[in-house]
Amino acid sequence: MQPSQAELDYARVEQAIEYIATHFTEQPSLDDIAAHVHLSPFHFTRLFTRWAGTSPQRFLRFLTKEYAKQVLRESGNVLAATYQAGLSGTSRLHDLFVTYEAMTPAEYRTQAAGLLIRYGFHPTPFGECLLSLTDRGICGLTFQPSSERAAALSQLQATWPGAVLQPNETETATIVEQLFGSASLGVVKPLPLLLKGTNFQIKVWEALLRIPAGAVVSYRHLATAIGQPGASQAVGGAIGANGIGYLIPCHRVIQQHGGPGGYRWGSARKQALLGWEAARFKRFVEK
Repeated sequence: MQPSQAELDYARVEQAIEYIATHFTEQPSLDDIAAHVHLSPFHFTRLFTRWAGTSPQRFLRFLTKEYAKQVLRESGNVLAATYQAGLSGTSRLHDLFVTYEAMTPAEYRTQAAGLLIRYGFHPTPFGECLLSLTDRGICGLTFQPSSERAAALSQLQATWPGAVLQPNETETATIVEQLFGSASLGVVKPLPLLLKGTNFQIKVWEALLRIPAGAVVSYRHLATAIGQPGASQAVGGAIGANGIGYLIPCHRVIQQHGGPGGYRWGSARKQALLGWEAARFKRFVEK
């Protein structure tokens, strides 16, 4: 299967991000980065602006550790301020997911036997995604190249072994547009999530939903926010088990020293998500 234009664009962006992550201490120029992805500075700027909605120079600032540390210092206590107050700002992406339903013990024991999961593959600014949903809510969002669709479906079936999988790209396309299109910045209908995990994992995922788009927190801050300040490692494990990428924003948790840390769908994609959100929500700090 031929990759979509969105996949091709993201592949170039990913290469640029990986180059910057390796050479950020050298503060590479626009010419250097463009040459690395085999584009002229002019065409590289056009690609980045089309992809991120801002210039490469502004976007790429976020990918340096010093900028990440600055944002972390400014937003590190965001959970402490909002955890009891609830979510705020109806224009922010995390407010789309103010409701969720966990699996009941009976459903967990039966491995969701008979559950109907509709799914679809769609282009996004971060490559192709697989979106999965049920009558009770969205149950999965993963990123993978189009060449790995079969593996992604196998993983979905393994996660919900008793469920019936049914393709329905018409239904899932509407949600993907709401998430990644222009509507994602407006006031939209809340979207419930169907979560399958332990009580601790769900508690961590719920806390992740309270991190505003464009902000980041450390693993330690997240552990403190859920009342378990010594459980940073366990929090990291719960984050790694998250199967609803982007919607449950585990990409907004970074290391205390400003490094991106791990990510289920690749560290370059994690940095791309953070930079893209920062650009769209205008949280860049000007020099």
